[in-house]
Amino acid sequence: MNRCEWANSGPLELKYHDEEWGVPVHDDRLLFEMLILEGAQSGLSWSTILKKREDYLKAFDNFDAEKISKYSEIKIEELMNNAGIVRHKLKINAAIANAKCFLEIQKEYGSFDQYIWSFVDGHPVINKWAVSSDVPVSTAESLEMSKSLKKKGFKFIGATTCYAYMQAVGMVNDHLISCFRYSEV
Repeated sequence: MNRCEWANSGPLELKYHDEEWGVPVHDDRLLFEMLILEGAQSGLSWSTILKKREDYLKAFDNFDAEKISKYSEIKIEELMNNAGIVRHKLKINAAIANAKCFLEIQKEYGSFDQYIWSFVDGHPVINKWAVSSDVPVSTAESLEMSKSLKKKGFKFIGATTCYAYMQAVGMVNDHLISCFRYSEV
């Protein structure tokens, strides 16, 4: 069975590729989870984050933005001592700040889904990449998304992170055309 090359690097990557990556997400909680995980991944491999994902779910209250927005200094210290997550104070603080911004967007737009999907006019962009070297690391849409999110106060959300996020939540289909998931997604 043909897959995108990166999916063959381990069992977690294979499962993530086959079951989640590129599938359109419209659930606000999952959209928030992926936003926080993509920010945590900045400068690291996605494999590292996949290995720590279960620990992130526990440490960050199942990515409940309401709870995260109220984290205290004590909770931040607890997170800094948690070997199951990326212990980077700026990233932890960014997750808290991003939770607050996320809640503001929900109030303003009715849902985060409504806001974030507007960058692709509400429909996934279907690309037709033959080889992985053709897949861009950012696009005009991811740059626009990054600028908008930063203007709203989000942290660790550059154009490359935004594009990885768009891939993860199915805003773009970047499965290679030879991959069995391309037509499924």
